[in-house]
Amino acid sequence: MTQIRKMERRFWLTDASFLSMFQMLNRFAARGFCHKDGAMAVIDNLFAVGWIRKSIWRFWYPFLTRRLRGESVFFLNYAFEEEPPMGIPLAPTDEPNRACVQLYHHVAAQAPLRGKEVLEVSCGHGGGAAYVARTFEPRSYTALDLNPAAIRFCQEHHRREGLMFRQGDAEHLPFEANTFDAVVNVEASHCYPDFSRFLAEVARVLKPGGHFLYADFRFADGFAQWEEALATCPLKIQQMRTINAEVLRGMDRNSARSLALIDRHLPKFLHGLGRDFAGVQGSRIYHALVSGELTYRSYCLGKPTS
Repeated sequence: MTQIRKMERRFWLTDASFLSMFQMLNRFAARGFCHKDGAMAVIDNLFAVGWIRKSIWRFWYPFLTRRLRGESVFFLNYAFEEEPPMGIPLAPTDEPNRACVQLYHHVAAQAPLRGKEVLEVSCGHGGGAAYVARTFEPRSYTALDLNPAAIRFCQEHHRREGLMFRQGDAEHLPFEANTFDAVVNVEASHCYPDFSRFLAEVARVLKPGGHFLYADFRFADGFAQWEEALATCPLKIQQMRTINAEVLRGMDRNSARSLALIDRHLPKFLHGLGRDFAGVQGSRIYHALVSGELTYRSYCLGKPTS
């Protein structure tokens, strides 16, 4: 815990600079240096550079964790709902997060996890990790995230035998080879500068015959690169499903609550970024899912036994 607090202090010192950067971009847009939504356009260009993208997310997530402290926000992912509705039985404490829980359920159910050693990479605030550990009954569930503030939040809020949280980097997994039966990764890999490096790390830590249970999205300009990385990695695709419609239904269900959190906890000049991050109705992400400019998929990949 002491190490986590040291890491958290390093991230805390960057908050003022992080807010100043977005305020500067917002002023440029307001004064005509950028076109309408120009601040977001500049941010989009910055996100296209891998190491800059990682640096921005490295500041954004601890900032968000601190802003939301006290709100019991256990999920940072979008959501999932089928037609007809999934209707999976949930505990009363999980019901407010049903649509987010269902995305995790959809991903985790692609392979048997009972009695297995499971790793989740980029666990966020730990709601998905806690749900999968309770529901699918793995022998152990180790959840990793780059954000030390989130790991501290998880350690305080999700206490269960066999469920462990630790800080670490998705592209440099701090585990021995052939350690886990399954690796879970939900809506996080678009933040990584080197997706192929991440896939190689997943393959390294998986046992032969293990499964990579994965869901994420890409915009059209990154789609071919995404497909190529998955097709050429050491893992083999066993099943794939495009879930745009299901994610949109989940977003519809969550939009009102997400907007209320944005209004309460983010400065007004960050509301546009907050709406995209939360995927609320009317956001750029929402419209991109509707139009097909953005594709959201779930996958199950396997590590060959030989």
